[in-house]
Amino acid sequence: MSSDAGADHGLLSPVWAGTDVAAITADDAWLRAMLEAEVCLARAQARLGVVPELAVAAIAEAARPERFDVAGLARRARDAGNPVVPLVKDLRAAAGEAGPWVHHGATSQDILDTATMLVAARARAVILRHLDRVLAALAGLAGEHRETPMAGRTLGQQAVPITFGLKAAGWLTGCRDARDRLAAVRLPVQLGGAAGTMAGYGERALDLPPLFAAETGLAEPVLPWHALRTPVTDLACALADVTGALGKLAADVILLAQSEVGEVAEPAAPGRGGSSAMAHKRNPVLATMIRSAALQAPALAQILLGSRVAEHERPAGSWHAEWQPLRECLRLAGGAAETAAELTEGLEVFPERMRHNLDHLLAVLASTSQDPGTGAASALVDRALRHHEGKAS
Repeated sequence: MSSDAGADHGLLSPVWAGTDVAAITADDAWLRAMLEAEVCLARAQARLGVVPELAVAAIAEAARPERFDVAGLARRARDAGNPVVPLVKDLRAAAGEAGPWVHHGATSQDILDTATMLVAARARAVILRHLDRVLAALAGLAGEHRETPMAGRTLGQQAVPITFGLKAAGWLTGCRDARDRLAAVRLPVQLGGAAGTMAGYGERALDLPPLFAAETGLAEPVLPWHALRTPVTDLACALADVTGALGKLAADVILLAQSEVGEVAEPAAPGRGGSSAMAHKRNPVLATMIRSAALQAPALAQILLGSRVAEHERPAGSWHAEWQPLRECLRLAGGAAETAAELTEGLEVFPERMRHNLDHLLAVLASTSQDPGTGAASALVDRALRHHEGKAS
């Protein structure tokens, strides 16, 4: 048995396994973020003259991640209900004479919430980068196929003619809106002390948040948000929005790639799309993984929205219930975005098959004397592309 047998590699979640976001959200990444929060807090306090500069240097030296046993911290976290308590104990021991200045005035939630925002900021940067790839690919598809006719479908049935460019422009607009929402979420530091009064930080406590925020690169909060979970719920909803927009795209690709339709195909790769029982199949596995993320994220976001009902100044259980669902939302959105970038950049489009399927619809419309025109479709595509280019500039 391997030494990391207890690690979560994503065996049951292939949409994020091995992607960029996987490493950013792993246990050791959370450990690094907690240690970074402790060091940044000490640095900010030193700028106020609260913590000695020599102590900061010792704390930073002691806070090297390789000094700490992640698995051991996880087991010991059961005694306190969170991993910060055993981490602080180990960090104080490693810091020697500077140990008393570790975690000065802080509470566990200050450190873990700040670490969560650090991890979220790094994951968001990766998600936005892959979403930008998706947007560029979709803009290209919309422009190239602005006049490529196909059958529009409503309630699963052929309805009236549209263009594939219009369909791609719809995907583009949905993904653009989701990207903008995620980019706008504020990710603040947490700094409240034992009960949100900041009393433990001393006489200059109110001067500390902007310095702590500057050290971490995160936003400054208006108030401690121990029991005011808006940063978490805003982030969760934005991540669910991202997976939903990508899931819409994926659901359409799955249907358009059906054997009986055959209007698009996922990019080919050795071994991709194979079946363990049917060698003739080329399954739309990229779209399937993206859709799986879109179906999971809303339920996870619901847990986080429920956890917003937090009692008094520090909640018991509801805060603890956030950790895994939020990490999984980050993973699902990151994995879906990276997978969608691969899908859209290599999507195969078959205009001749679209025309073949459309001919049946046109014959039906002709028999009922309905106008089969798609006159406004090209203008709508141009409008969507102008909007996208304006947002990107």
